[in-house]
Amino acid sequence: MKKLYSNKWVIFSLVLPGILVFVFAILAPICLSVYYGFTDYSGMGEANFIGLENYKNLMHDSSFGRALLNSLLLAIGFICIQHPLAIVTAAVLDKLGGRAEGFFRCVYFIPNVISVAVIAYLWKFIYNPDFGLLNNILKAFGYEGKINWFSPQMAIWSVLIVLIWHGFGWGMLIYYTGIKNIDPVLYEAASIDGADWKTTFFRITLPLMKPVIQINVTMAIISALKQMETVYLLTGGGPGDTTQFAANYLYQQAFKAFKYGYGNAIGVVFILICILVTVGLNKIFQNKDID
Repeated sequence: MKKLYSNKWVIFSLVLPGILVFVFAILAPICLSVYYGFTDYSGMGEANFIGLENYKNLMHDSSFGRALLNSLLLAIGFICIQHPLAIVTAAVLDKLGGRAEGFFRCVYFIPNVISVAVIAYLWKFIYNPDFGLLNNILKAFGYEGKINWFSPQMAIWSVLIVLIWHGFGWGMLIYYTGIKNIDPVLYEAASIDGADWKTTFFRITLPLMKPVIQINVTMAIISALKQMETVYLLTGGGPGDTTQFAANYLYQQAFKAFKYGYGNAIGVVFILICILVTVGLNKIFQNKDID
């Protein structure tokens, strides 16, 4: 077997399928997006080279700016609201043990198993101003008015709540797995030394969870940028462009407005932002490790 795996042709044959998948499923589409980003291609007919015109238009596109701002708000919501709650929930589940641990782990993850279409229409009914659950709860507490949760002032916050809630299960599960991989001997030693749960959490759990936190935060920011299905089904980016997100705006420009070249320019900017975020977060966490 050792002789077999030392053969260069065997190694090449094992590596080749992965290389082909990477080239044709990832690298080639990215290269095509870069090319079409420099054209006025509409999705049909000829593609005329127009240089940096699409990128210049992007700099003055208020809808694209709004999409990036909304993505930033969602990323902040993920990092500052969803992830702290997910870490605490994962730590509590780890201490529960028994059937209760498995039950609540499944309960928190259920929204991620349900179809995005079902989730979107469920929340549409919850937010409905006439018979929605939220307005009925407010009515039970004495509020007689009707709140339009998808008004220009409220829409983005309503969408953010849905997205933060829907992604909670994935974040919690990743943190839960990270906590499970921490050696229990460390907790036993801390208990013998008289450390309470708070000290254990901040002195053992969080420091050892840095690699997991880095991965989860990176995925959260990229997820905030590529939100599309839930937003499209809930509001379609409206009213106006108040709930517009980068991926949803890309879809609208490329396939609804028939500005395929412009949509690919948005995609290239999206890829660059993701790369910069990943590199930046790696630098931040490396500096913390050095300290």
